[in-house]
Formats: sequence, C-alpha cells, structure tokens
Amino acid sequence: MIPLLIYIAIFVASYYLVKLVVNRRSTRDYTSLKTVTFGDESAVVPNRVASFVSIATIFLLWGMFTGSTLLPSFLHAPGPFEGTTGFEYTAEANGVRDSATVTIVVHPIDAEPDLPEIEPGEGWAKNDVAAIGMWRSGLIRVDRNDEFGRDEGAVVVAINGVAIAPGERVAVADGIVSLSDKGTPNFQPEKGWQMEPIWLPSPEAVMQRLGEIASEGFRGSTLAEHLGYSLFRVIVGFVFGALIGIPLGYAMGLSNWFRGWFDPIVEFMRPVPPLALIPLVIIWAGIGEAGKIILLFLAALWIMAIAARSGVSGVKISKVHAAYSLGASKWQIMRYVIIPNSLPEIFTGARVAMGVCWGTVVAAELVAAEQGAGMMIMVASKFQNTDIVLMGIILIGVIGFGIDMLMRWAERILVPWKGKG
Repeated sequence: MIPLLIYIAIFVASYYLVKLVVNRRSTRDYTSLKTVTFGDESAVVPNRVASFVSIATIFLLWGMFTGSTLLPSFLHAPGPFEGTTGFEYTAEANGVRDSATVTIVVHPIDAEPDLPEIEPGEGWAKNDVAAIGMWRSGLIRVDRNDEFGRDEGAVVVAINGVAIAPGERVAVADGIVSLSDKGTPNFQPEKGWQMEPIWLPSPEAVMQRLGEIASEGFRGSTLAEHLGYSLFRVIVGFVFGALIGIPLGYAMGLSNWFRGWFDPIVEFMRPVPPLALIPLVIIWAGIGEAGKIILLFLAALWIMAIAARSGVSGVKISKVHAAYSLGASKWQIMRYVIIPNSLPEIFTGARVAMGVCWGTVVAAELVAAEQGAGMMIMVASKFQNTDIVLMGIILIGVIGFGIDMLMRWAERILVPWKGKG
C-alpha cells in the first residue's frame, strides 16, 4: 500500500510540475485539447517526459524498498533492524519470581553472527544471548540455563515488566516478543518497509545476475541461446498461424458459405486461452519442439483470422462501388481495394497475436523445455533464485516491447495510409 501511495503522489506531482513548466514556455495550443482522434490518430500522442518519469519512478521505488546502493541512503525506505538489542523477562517458579536479560544479535541472513560474552547474573534466572537473522523470528529457550526450567514449573510471566500470557505479545525495543503456547518467548525484530531479497532483490543484484548468466550461461546454454529458442518458437508459430489465419479470415469476410462454416469454430476457439490447450497438445505432439510450435500456431491462428475477417468487413462499400464503376475486375478489387484497406486491421491483429504468442511460449516452456526464457524462470523458482526470476521477467518484457515497437515501425512503413480515411 505504501509504494502505491508514493507512486500516486509522484504521478500527480509530476503531472502538475510538467504542466506548469510547459505552460510557462509555450503558448496555449487548442489543438492539443482534442479528446478524440478525428480519424487521423494525431490528437493523443505519448508524452515522452511522462514516459521517462514513469520508468524512473518504477526504478526509484524498486531501489527504495530494496535498499539499493544505487540510491543515496536518505532515499531508502526504513530497513529491517540490524545490530544488538534485547529485553528483560520475568519468570516464576515455586512462587518465586526472578528477572534476567536476553541479549539478541540480529544479523544478515548470509552472515555468521558474532555473539558477545555475557555474565549469567546472580539470581536463579540467568541472562541469555541469542542470534536471529534479519526478517526472521526465533524462539528463545530462556530456561535452558536457568536453575529452574519449564520442567520444574518455571513460567515466563512478564516481558520488560509487562504481564504476558501464552498467545499474547509485547512491543519491546527493536521488535516484538510473543509467548508461544508452551510459554517460550519468540522475538521478531522490526522488519521495516524494505523487501527481503528472497522476495524482491535489488536492481544491482539483478544486473549482476544478468552479467553472470550472459557470460557463464545457465544450465548448459548461453543467455542468447535461451532467448533465441523462445524467439524462434514464437516466430515459427506466428508465421504458420498468419499463413493460414489471414486467408481464412479473407474467405470468411468475402463468402457467406465460408463465414457460416468457420464462424462457429473461430468464435468457439477465440475465448479459449492457449494455456488451456497445453495438456491436449502434449498428448497429441509430446513435449518437444513440435508441441510448442503447434500451441503457438493455435494461439495466433484465431486472432489472425478474426483480424483479417474484420479488415475485410470494414472496407467501405463506396470504395468497392467506385472501383467497379471504373471497370475494375474482381481480382483488381481484391488487389487494390480489399487488401490495402484490410491491412491496418491485420497489423493490429498481428501485434496482438505476437504478444499472445510471446506470453504463451514462456508458459509452455514452464511445463517442459530444456532451453528458453520460461525454463530459466521455472528452474530458478524451484531454488528460490528470485534474482534470476526477475531477470527473466524483465528480459521477457523488454523483448516483447521491442517486438511490438518493431511491428509498429513495419506498420508505419508498409501501411502509411492507416487512419487517413
């Protein structure tokens, strides 16, 4: 909740700050106040400053809540307690009470603690020392060195002078002490707001892991090979899906018979998520490359068919009549009217299909694969290597974004008339 509130605050502050700067430097542009595209897709364009601030904000929050060394310490969110602390417990045995102190060393999880020497004290309750890892909690058998232990009826009745019973808790310096059902104190040091590395590693830890895998590889294959296998599967599956889906969509858009025959099949398969087909594809084609490509082919097929059908159906009939009045043949109508006017819809469908295929291949590799981005994530998750999991997610997102940008560029080059009426 706290990161979300900070994110919203940065969003609002950035919006008004940029707006203030822009208004001071430029005259009022009433064209920019358009709220619809008016057919030319020029009214609303991405604000590059907003894009930059958005990405910077994500990395800022990531670094703040992971204690990143890339940020100055004053920007760090409160971290977990590390150091030496303690509390006093009061025990009662045979109607006699005595108090002793527990010294606790809270240390990094991957470091060995250095426990101090302590004097046991003069009473029957003896002073104790214990070590607990950061973000962890631990039971402390305070009676292990007392003259009267739990077997002799000794029970803890107070923490720092505050009465306590099994199941209750008391706030102490740098943490909380609770009493287990059997009366053993459990100390939980303050966790702060920062995330434990096993849940969310810092940006530099992920970058370091990226460098290691890029140079040393992962499970017998280089990083480029893992990503190359995933891209190869996506491209092959998408190409086969487009080669069959686009002609099928054209046929459905031009022929009542084809529309009636295939429309129930396409509309039935369209809402079925590709991941639901994984068990069936494994039964049919096994867990090899053929099965993955078939799955991606099915993921792209229906999207491309619907996009092509929509593109054909969206051609203005006035353009067809105009071409016929000029003496155009059916093939010329198809070549110069139907195909050019349907290409914008097809490219939009291709972008969607590539996104679905890219997400599907990662999921397919989670099931069974020896190479691929999904395989890296799956294996890393088994060993709780969160930095590798996060690295894989970032790479998948970056490559997916790159594919979409590449297809947008191809669309601008190949279909320059999109949105021009």
